[in-house]
Amino acid sequence: MTARAAAAPSRRMQTERRQEALAGYALIAVPIALFLLLQIGQVFYAGYISLFDWGLRGPKAFLGIENYQKVLADPLFYKAVTNTVYYTVLVVPIQMAIGLFLAVIVNQKIRGRTFFRAAFYFPAIASSAAITVLFLFLLAPNGLFNGVREVLGFNPLFEALGFDANQDWFGDQRTALNSVILLNAWTTSGTMMLFYLAFLQSIPDELYEAAAIDGAGWWATFRRLTLPLLAPAHFFVATISVIGALQLFDQAFIVGGTGGVPNNTLTTIVLLLYRQGIAETDFGYAAAIGILLFVIIFAVTLAQRKLFGQAPAW
Repeated sequence: MTARAAAAPSRRMQTERRQEALAGYALIAVPIALFLLLQIGQVFYAGYISLFDWGLRGPKAFLGIENYQKVLADPLFYKAVTNTVYYTVLVVPIQMAIGLFLAVIVNQKIRGRTFFRAAFYFPAIASSAAITVLFLFLLAPNGLFNGVREVLGFNPLFEALGFDANQDWFGDQRTALNSVILLNAWTTSGTMMLFYLAFLQSIPDELYEAAAIDGAGWWATFRRLTLPLLAPAHFFVATISVIGALQLFDQAFIVGGTGGVPNNTLTTIVLLLYRQGIAETDFGYAAAIGILLFVIIFAVTLAQRKLFGQAPAW
């Protein structure tokens, strides 16, 4: 009698847990289905399109891997890959360093830190197109930047570096991509700051108190305590930064148009995809570029996982 009485609540608890699990699965069923259809499904559909000569009205002829062969034999594709890799290698460390620096500052108990958090994060939520257009005016030959450096007497230094008084920073192939790098490092560092700040606030204060008792200075504490504990943050921030950098499009398009002027300096992989798919309406060729970009991003993400160790459990 006692055993049966004890077994009844146990069965009731198992039934309740099963019902809760079913309710949870029911709630996430629609989002998961949409994710599989719109995110995973589009990859397979793009792979399907890449096997055809695909126009505005659909497939014209089956080509097999011919689109991939054309892409891999296209010098412009390698130019786009070179530009994208150059941009990624420079912009990712810069925005990670700035984001970490800002996060450490606003994590301190200083007056007005809520204001500074909002101020540093504001460029990340502002319109990317609006900021890029603003910088087009600021870095124009007769723009504010050239005027300020003239007033401050920096023109001789810039002339020694090969830049005249009316330098067109976005129109010169020597500086166009670097200008976009600086622009995006500023606009995206606020997002990196937010991610780093969330991880910094998860570090127990007792660890810093113990380090202070042991006589560790701020630099030793940061180097030997904070940085190692931020390993999951480095993996997360580096991963999303690299993925975002490899998908650079809007700033390159606004500054350089579909041609990536000057001299294809601003032609990135995604801009080339847009050019072939929208301007040239060669959707099969564009889909092949997209699949190759997916492979590149997937490979780089795996490499980052190896670099930072096992991915953190979120």
